[in-house]
Amino acid sequence: MADRAMAVAAWEALFRAQVSIMRRLSAEFPTEVMSLNEYDVLFNISRAPGRRLRLKDLNRHVLISQPSVSRLVDRLAARDWVEKTDDPLDGRGTIVQLTAKGFQEFRRAAIHHMEAITDRMGGGLDEDELRQLIDLCDRLREAQDPPPTGQQREG
Repeated sequence: MADRAMAVAAWEALFRAQVSIMRRLSAEFPTEVMSLNEYDVLFNISRAPGRRLRLKDLNRHVLISQPSVSRLVDRLAARDWVEKTDDPLDGRGTIVQLTAKGFQEFRRAAIHHMEAITDRMGGGLDEDELRQLIDLCDRLREAQDPPPTGQQREG
């Protein structure tokens, strides 16, 4: 177990780096196409099988609150970027699917966003450091969700 002061200092460093990078990415985001929050929703849907995701699952992955996600999905549906349907497995649930138009707009924004991310991340760290950062962040995230009882984590 790490020393308390060291753990707090590491958290502060991680948090401040993330805030600083997010502010720059937000300022550089191609807002004439969509907002960063809209991009986050479309990004998560685009990664799901069939480019469709239960709204409940989408809420777990995005950076904004559940009521905000519902309103944002409604706005995206009004622009014909996503379609909402009832979840056939859960009558109370909703499936959100990316439309062809929505995927096209997402890809257009993604190209610009990836360039900005590359500049922000690749400008400060080399490839070995980026791999190490990925590993460390994955380990931190996995440590927040302990494995089911009776299973041990690999590694």
